Amino acid sequence: MENFNIYYRQDGRWEGRIYKQNEEGKRKYQSFFGRTREEVIEKMAIFNPAQPYKSYLLTFEEIFTEWLQSIRHRIKESTLANYLIKWEKHLIGNFGDMPVTSILPSKIYEFIAQKQDTGLSNRYITDILVLMKSIFKYAANTYSVKNIMMGIAMPKKKASEIKLLDDKQQCRLQEYFSIHKNNMTLGMALASVTGLRIGELCSLQWKDIDFKKRVLTVSKTIQRIKGKNGSQKTKIVITEPKSETSKRKIPIPECIMEFLEQFKGAKEDYICSGNQKPVEPRKMQRHFVQVLKNVDLPSIHFHALRHMFATKCVKLGFDIKTLSEILGHSNIKITISVPNSNTEPVAVHTDTFFMKIIEAFQPYKLKRFFIIKKYTPLYKIDNFLLGLV
Repeated sequence: MENFNIYYRQDGRWEGRIYKQNEEGKRKYQSFFGRTREEVIEKMAIFNPAQPYKSYLLTFEEIFTEWLQSIRHRIKESTLANYLIKWEKHLIGNFGDMPVTSILPSKIYEFIAQKQDTGLSNRYITDILVLMKSIFKYAANTYSVKNIMMGIAMPKKKASEIKLLDDKQQCRLQEYFSIHKNNMTLGMALASVTGLRIGELCSLQWKDIDFKKRVLTVSKTIQRIKGKNGSQKTKIVITEPKSETSKRKIPIPECIMEFLEQFKGAKEDYICSGNQKPVEPRKMQRHFVQVLKNVDLPSIHFHALRHMFATKCVKLGFDIKTLSEILGHSNIKITISVPNSNTEPVAVHTDTFFMKIIEAFQPYKLKRFFIIKKYTPLYKIDNFLLGLV
């Protein structure tokens, strides 16, 4: 097998060295010299045209462009936009014009430290590095370039600290929803008792609610993404959820059914807007912040509703695997990592799952239980028991 490397010599010249290993295990070398890297590569290519020596000159930007073109037909538009944002904000300025073969591990670690100094989270930095891994893997498979990302240690992710409301504050929030009823507060209340993501909630239409079975279907999500072809304009897109496990059916607690029935609209209408134009997530977030101010509650992100739902379920002994499926997590480890998930759960039979939710949806406190029997792939509510706390 033929190997080669190119390097700058102390005498000011560039040297390209080709070497083969014979049957006896000894290496045979052939060297080429020039004033520039390009000159050396040209000589090596003339010596053996079959070898991809010229790939040594490909820049990281050229590799990225090729790689992106090779995958864009099989990724979602939102994923493409995500890659382009990371490329334009973080990668092109640091690596774009560098020959891909000149990028060393030391440069990658320097990049990590630089991003940490700017306040970027280790989680987001890891996402960037995962993107780089894909690009280098393409370069290695296509041009036999060494994949230096294989040995890169990812920065340690810190456990996210999401600010949540305590039980009394959650009661006050639910009481506000019950008094100030509209499509937006309906969406917030629904998210608080189902664990829906904000994009899933905003894309929910009345046709996704089965009132007879008290089940809602998650089959899409909505988000704002950057336009194509380098456009700085953004647009709203409704696509399939982030993963296959995000496509799911969620049982609806009885406590919110009256609210849903009160605002029920045409099948094609969106639940949070009441018409055929969806509410975008950032508008929902702004309204949620205003609601918190109206109730004199601490400012939290809308996503905290999902965490509070999961935390309450775990505290009350809900089966973790089933909870993971209801939340649409791709891995049960994600569910286990929710706040207070290490709380000792109540033993639950593996064939019948009990979801216990303490609601303060009405001014008086009710403790509501409903039994969910699992069968693949749907969940069906078989029984509902109502009792005062």
